[in-house]
Amino acid sequence: MLKFIKHHLDTISDVDIYPIISLLIFFSFFTMITVRAFTRKKEYINKISALPLEEDSDNNQ
Repeated sequence: MLKFIKHHLDTISDVDIYPIISLLIFFSFFTMITVRAFTRKKEYINKISALPLEEDSDNNQ
């Protein structure tokens, strides 16, 4: 199976750029999420963290 995939990937021109692009997309996404998490205000984080624990009056009826 791996030989089959490797053979087809070898026939594609400039296939070596795809892992680099994938790494850059992952790294930029991870960096954006990390920056966003550390720049949030403490009040917002406390509000969001309590959401699953709040009781909704519509769900109890």
